[in-house]
Amino acid sequence: MPFAQPSTVVIIGSGIVGAATAYFLACRGVSVELFEADVPASQATGAADGAVSVASKRPGPMMEAALCGIALYRQLARDGLFADCFKRRSTFIVASSKAECDVLEAHSNALATAGVPTATLAPRVARDRFPALSPDALMIVEVYDEGHAIGYRIVHRFLTSAGVVVHRGNAVESLLLAADASRVKGVVTAKGAVRADAVVVAAGSGSAQLLGIEHALIPRKGQLLITERAPALNAAMPGAIMSGRYLLSKGSQNTHQAKLPKGLGLVIDPLETGQFLIGGTREDHGDRRDNDIDAVTRILRDAVALVPGLANVRLLRSFAGTRTAVIDGMPLVGRLPHLENAYVATGFEGDGICLGPITGRAISQMVCGETPEMSLAAFDPARLVKSGVVA
Repeated sequence: MPFAQPSTVVIIGSGIVGAATAYFLACRGVSVELFEADVPASQATGAADGAVSVASKRPGPMMEAALCGIALYRQLARDGLFADCFKRRSTFIVASSKAECDVLEAHSNALATAGVPTATLAPRVARDRFPALSPDALMIVEVYDEGHAIGYRIVHRFLTSAGVVVHRGNAVESLLLAADASRVKGVVTAKGAVRADAVVVAAGSGSAQLLGIEHALIPRKGQLLITERAPALNAAMPGAIMSGRYLLSKGSQNTHQAKLPKGLGLVIDPLETGQFLIGGTREDHGDRRDNDIDAVTRILRDAVALVPGLANVRLLRSFAGTRTAVIDGMPLVGRLPHLENAYVATGFEGDGICLGPITGRAISQMVCGETPEMSLAAFDPARLVKSGVVA
C-alpha cells in the first residue's frame, strides 16, 4: 500500500528543530500545528552560541551530520531564506598546552580524513592571519567555510516564511493514542485535545516526561558572556577562536585527560555587531539559569590569555541556559518505536544550531514517507526507547 503524505502534523516545541520541521513540512503543503509551552526559541535555541560548525564534532555520525548541516545553511543562504542570518567564517582551533596540542593534532587529522578543509598555521602565517591572537599559542588549525547564526533569528525566519502560527503557552500534556496503541491520533494539550495525522516531538528536555525517557536525557548547563562593541579588535579577528580545551570539555576526541572543572572550554566569536560572544561551560549540576562568579572569572581569564586585547573590553552581559543531552552522547532523531506516525528529534546538546535545519528537513522527509537525505541510523531512538520506556 503506497504511503500517504499526512495532511496535518502536530509539532511539539518551537526551538530551531521544531521550527525547521514546521517550515519544511509547510513547504510540502502539510498543515502544521506548532505547540509551545512558553514562547519560540525560549530555551536552548535562545541561549546558544550560534556556531554552525564541524570543528568540534567527534569523528563519525556527528561529524557527517554537521557537514550536511553546514551545506544546508549555505544553500538556504544562497536561496535567500538565510541571506542575512548566516555569517560565513573560519574557526581557528588554538592549543595552549601539550595536552591540547596532542588532542588537536589527532582531531585535525580526523577532520582532514572526513574531507573538511583545514590548515595548520605556521607562527608567521598565524600572526598575519590573526593579529589579535596571543603569540603564546602553541598550535593553530584553521577550519574553513564554517559559520554563525543567531538561533532566535533562524526560528523567526522559518516560522514567518512558512506562515506557521505557534500556539504559545499551550503545553502538550500527552500523546493521544489509538485504541491498539500502535499509532497516535494527536495530542492532549492544556487547552484540550488536537487531532493530527502525525506528531513530532521536538521539545528538548520537555521530551523526557512526555515520552517516558527521563533517564535517557540529561539537562546540561552552559554559561556565556557578551561584551561591548570593540570594532577595531573585532576586525582583527578573521574568525572564531575555539580553544583546544573545548575539544577536551566536549569529548570531541577520546582522551585519557582528566575532566575539566565545570566542563570549562573556550570559544571567542566576533559578532557582526562588533561585540564578542565568549563561552563557556558544560555542567551537569547546579542552578540551571544563573551564572556564577567562578565560571565567569575563569572564562574571562582564559579569553584574555588567548586574545590580550579583550582586557580592555567591558563585559556587558552574562547568561546561562540548559541544553538537552543524551546519555550516550548522540541525539535521538527518528520514528518512535511501536508508533507508526510519531517521531522525536531531541538531545542535540550544543549542536542544535548547526543540526537544527538539516534535522528538520530529515524529519519532514521521514514523516512524508521518504528516505531522509541525511543518514539517521546512528540517531535511531530505538537504541534507547522501547514502547515509551528507556531500554
